[in-house]
Amino acid sequence: MEDIFNYVDELGPLKVIHVYEPAVNLKAILVVDNIAKGPSIGGVRMATDVSTEECVRLARAMTFKNAAAGLPHGGGKAVLFGDPKMPKSDKEHLIRALANALRNEDTYIFAPDMGTDEECMAWIRDEIGRVVGLPREIGGIPLDEIGATGWGLSHVVDVALRYVDFDLKGARFVVQGFGAVGKHVTRFLTDKGAVLVAVADSRGAIANVNGLDVATLLRLKESGKCVTDYTDAHKLERDDVIDVECDIWIPAARPDVVNENNVSRLNTKLVVEGANIPFTHGAEKYLHDKGILCVPDFIANAGGVICAAMEYQGASQSAALQTIEEKLRRNTEQVLSTVKDKHILPREAAIELAVERVKKAMSFRRYSLFSSAPDFI
Repeated sequence: MEDIFNYVDELGPLKVIHVYEPAVNLKAILVVDNIAKGPSIGGVRMATDVSTEECVRLARAMTFKNAAAGLPHGGGKAVLFGDPKMPKSDKEHLIRALANALRNEDTYIFAPDMGTDEECMAWIRDEIGRVVGLPREIGGIPLDEIGATGWGLSHVVDVALRYVDFDLKGARFVVQGFGAVGKHVTRFLTDKGAVLVAVADSRGAIANVNGLDVATLLRLKESGKCVTDYTDAHKLERDDVIDVECDIWIPAARPDVVNENNVSRLNTKLVVEGANIPFTHGAEKYLHDKGILCVPDFIANAGGVICAAMEYQGASQSAALQTIEEKLRRNTEQVLSTVKDKHILPREAAIELAVERVKKAMSFRRYSLFSSAPDFI
């Protein structure tokens, strides 16, 4: 508990709820960071090594992401301890139990994240109804199927190119994490002429300086195989994908994969953060000092939550995609223009933008600032 107080400030967190139900081996944490703009939206992340500290950091990232995107929602996050590859029946029991444990926590709206998907959200809807990211068959806009986050990332890359010295056509890029986000941003960028030269998933990595065939990689993943089953490439250890020379490097996996100990190995011109908190602050500062542009997570990867929020309001898929494009292009331009004018870190410019919007929303509420300590349950 003590470590969490290192993250308490005037914005939050509002609530930190620990859930434990031994009958189904349920162990989870919910952090509702800030609800000044409205009920919080944030994904349910399932992994064996999640923590309260990680959940607090991810919830704050969602506060900033939703505020920067101009959504009527605050930030929250839930983490669920468990192997996402467990038998489906066991996973369903856990997800349904979590939904019921948080049935009355109406400051939080469930959404999919790493280790959970649209089917998991359908189970939550069946239990309590307060959820986004649903399958198309029950009225949702399927985030993973349409690649909402990847779609947004591709537009962020397009805007960021105005601030670097190369074009997208023929640009070499690397994706670290070939899941729901990574595979779609790969598809969108290659459709525009970029060349994928390396990719990693949870089981390994591959590289080919002449380019990888994205259609083949997608078929492998759809059949349950890993990227290392791709034959025409040099196999690497999973974390060695950081060493592959490229023009664009896109992290789309876990937090803190690039830190002070390995950031010097990056050989790229542009980083666009597809994952949440994938770089430590020290790593981002190192890139800035080296003249390498890094677009921070909650600006770059907001496509998924924008789509989810619009689904919650009953919008169509086409309207959601158009809004993602407009909002992410505008926010990226605003942040990078501020970086250029003020000579500050991109994350500093992004936080400045988000905090201003959160504090404005807080000023309209009866209690303009939360107390200095969160409510632990």
